[in-house]
Amino acid sequence: MVLYVAIIIFIISPFFPATENPHWFFRIPDFIRLQSIAIQLVLLVLFLIFEDPFTIFSWVLLGALIATIAYQVVKVFPYSQFYPRRKPDFPSDGCVSILAGNVLQDNKEYHLFKAEIKHYDPDLVLAMETDKSWEAGLSEIEATYPYSVKIPLDNYYGMLLYSKTELKNVETHYFVEEGVPSILFDYPLSGNRTVFFACLHPAPPSPTENETSKERDAELMVVGKKIRKLDKPVVVCGDMNDVVWSRTTRLFKKMTAMIDPRIGRGFFPTYHAGYWLMRFPLDHLFHTKDLFVKKMVRTKNFGSDHFAMYYEIHHKNGKKPKTKGNLNGEEKEEVNEKIEEGK
Repeated sequence: MVLYVAIIIFIISPFFPATENPHWFFRIPDFIRLQSIAIQLVLLVLFLIFEDPFTIFSWVLLGALIATIAYQVVKVFPYSQFYPRRKPDFPSDGCVSILAGNVLQDNKEYHLFKAEIKHYDPDLVLAMETDKSWEAGLSEIEATYPYSVKIPLDNYYGMLLYSKTELKNVETHYFVEEGVPSILFDYPLSGNRTVFFACLHPAPPSPTENETSKERDAELMVVGKKIRKLDKPVVVCGDMNDVVWSRTTRLFKKMTAMIDPRIGRGFFPTYHAGYWLMRFPLDHLFHTKDLFVKKMVRTKNFGSDHFAMYYEIHHKNGKKPKTKGNLNGEEKEEVNEKIEEGK
């Protein structure tokens, strides 16, 4: 009986996100799809071992479990190393690298994060969950990174951005929630070309923070609508507090015609750094098709509950940007609804 109940739970729960209910309870199964698949496979083996004799109910249960496993595998497979992809090695006429990480406000191992900065030597450093203590702890890197945008906050949503090169058109926004900032800017490449960056860290749906995902979803949609009006290369990065196979993230990518460099490379789970069995890919980077990511690395543990990510982003020689994906009427309505609900 216990085995039956467990199987039924793991047959039904993976479809909770498909209801589009924004409450955290219905969104959690999206986060744990990899763990859920592993549990389903264990349940499948146990069922085959202990179920005797097989009844009509047994065959129905078995078929439903296999179908649910297949449903989840289809969702996550493109982000595995087994998914075929074209090697990202195009002629490049400009490059920018970024190290982006949620450092955990309560983490005091500043030297470990600075060691990662020194190791990767990126053009840009984005540190999230940063307060005044982190601003002081990272102050010595300003000798190498003289240009910065600092929004230190003690609410776990502070942001510190450091650059070797002077940034253009810097904007800070609180798109949806007071106290949850985003940083937008143009990074100069070779010639007169610039890359538009949007650095985000929306709040997650959880029992301890936002009860629903409405605010997070709205921020992605607001930024997406802004990107659709641009005519330049675009990069969006940060701790999105969402998995890349969720409905909201897929809608964001479709509306902006952006690419996820994870596809065919691996899951790169970044949270939780302390528990390898419960890790989810929450920190993302998306880019327009005129760009490509040549190098993508997850850092060592530096005392945070997240790993940081390092990206080496190149501009394809002669390639023009496209920032406006094709949305049907229903999808456009969904985008507007998510913005209104979140605000």
